[in-house]
Amino acid sequence: MMNQKPKVAFICVHNSCRSQMAEALGKLLAADVFESYSAGTETRPQINQDAVRLMKKGYGIDMELTQRSKLLADIPPVDIVVTMGCNVQCPFLPCSHREDWGLDDPTGKDDEAFLKVMKQIERNILSLKERVESDTL
Repeated sequence: MMNQKPKVAFICVHNSCRSQMAEALGKLLAADVFESYSAGTETRPQINQDAVRLMKKGYGIDMELTQRSKLLADIPPVDIVVTMGCNVQCPFLPCSHREDWGLDDPTGKDDEAFLKVMKQIERNILSLKERVESDTL
């Protein structure tokens, strides 16, 4: 695709749950193919604690150690934008490829809802990795 690894931004409104999980899983599963970032149009004082707990349990990733809620202006220019499935107007970032994953926000729901979204993010990350590698975006 390019000489350097493309930068992928995972975007949702508050950058506290789905986009944070996507950033963490992108770094875990696809760091050899693309760089992962996440951001939102608003921030939260902390990452969703259910997401933190379940990512630690399921993947051994402590998102609180390596990530924080960020605004769009806090990340570098990106090549690929992935919106999580905002129920409001998704933020716009310039990029060469954009897609929406249409994920429900599990905030305030039970662990099963979080785990379902986490598994879907994992599948989507692996699919995106494959498409970037094969230059079929």
